[in-house]
Order: sequence, then structure tokens, then C-alpha cells
Amino acid sequence: MVVGLLLAAGLYLVLARLGTRRLRFRGGDVLGDPDLAFDPAYAWSLVPDALNALTVTAFSAVTGFAFAAVLGLVLALGRRARSRLLSWPFAAFIEFVRSTPLLVQLFFLFFALPELGVTLSPMQTIVLGLGVHYATYCSEAYRAGINSVPKGQWEAATALSLSPAVTWMRVVLPQAIPNVLPALGNFLVAGFKDAPLGSAIQVTGVLFFANTTAGRDFRPVEPYLIIGLCFLLVSIPAAWLVRRLERRIGYERV
Repeated sequence: MVVGLLLAAGLYLVLARLGTRRLRFRGGDVLGDPDLAFDPAYAWSLVPDALNALTVTAFSAVTGFAFAAVLGLVLALGRRARSRLLSWPFAAFIEFVRSTPLLVQLFFLFFALPELGVTLSPMQTIVLGLGVHYATYCSEAYRAGINSVPKGQWEAATALSLSPAVTWMRVVLPQAIPNVLPALGNFLVAGFKDAPLGSAIQVTGVLFFANTTAGRDFRPVEPYLIIGLCFLLVSIPAAWLVRRLERRIGYERV
């Protein structure tokens, strides 16, 4: 487990180094054959730019999901507060964010916040937007996982005079979080598929690459097909890793 965490941290640092660059897509030296609907040589010349753009999209998606996983737990706990003065604002925020499109939220963060004195870069905007948006979904998954903990576990913690912090950290969350891993894995994949919306606010990810290339060379087939393969290149391994994590945690719990 420790080796896996160190490896994941190392991969994330590499991704952060590559994914925070501001890219310019100039294309390859190969021009598409006008007689071919799909030119393999031209498509292959686009691969380096596509992979560079993929690091930007992957970094924004992974960072946004990490933020969402933490904020989602805070929102879930806030919504469970006994005082309605505390729980209602959390519930209202969750429902508002879940009921509005992510693209509208990104436009607000990028174009409206500067009018209020807060200016965010395109990368900061997409990470914050993805994080807040999916935090509301993660909070509902956490809430379901917490509610799935048997009532006897809470009563046992009370009988042992455990403090609230110990009850949550040692009793409730270790049982609740494994139950919500499938949902969190789905949100990670969904977040990666929503990350290309950042092209609307100048994030140089895969969709920005495809739009730029198609507009420059007037050949939309190759770039859009390539970014579709890029999604598969990231989404399938991410889903596989989540399933492995589910089995690993399930084994340890048994």
C-alpha cells in the first residue's frame, strides 16, 4: 500500500509538471490528403500535440476530483449537522450546484468573479469548477455511505465513551468510505469527461487541441477521433484502478 501511494504521488507530480503548461498547437509537418476522409499519416503527426493536451486535461480532472473528494466529505458532514441553521445552508448549496450546469458555473467563475475582484487563471477555474461541482455529488455518496453504517456501531461507540472525533475517524468513516468507492470512481471518470469543457475558458486541453487543429487544417475527422481515443486511454485504466482498490479494501475488511 505504501509503495502504491508513493508511486501515485510520483505520477501526480510528473502530471502536474506536464499538465500546468500553456500549450500552443502548431500541428505536424504532414498535410492531410484531400482525397482521403481519414489520413493515417496526418493523424499520426497530430499525436504529440494530442498527448500534450491530454496531460492538461488529466491534471485538471485528477486535481479537481481530489478537491471534490475532500470538500464532498465536508459538505456531507455539514448537511448532517443537528442544527438546522447549519444544515440548511449546506443542503441549499448542494442542491443549487447540482441543479446548475457545470459550463455555466465555469463561465461565472472565469468571467463574473473578476467583476467582484477575484481573478482566476483558466487552470484554476477548471480545477475549482470541477471540484465544487463534483463535491456536491460526492457529498451525497458520502451521506449514503454514512447512513449505511449500522446503528449498533454508533451505540457501541457511545457505550465505550469514544469522543465524536474518534467515533468518526475510527468507527464510522472506515466503514462508510469503502461503500462509496464505486460511486467515487464513477465521478472520477465523469469528471475527466467534463474537463474538456475548460476549452470554453481557454484551457489548452484535448478539446481545445481538436478545435484548434480542425479549424486550422479543415480536417475534423482525425483530431476528434484522436481525442476520443485519448479519453479511452485514461478512462479505462482509471476505472480498472478503482475496481482494484475496491477489491483490495474489501479483502482487508474481510
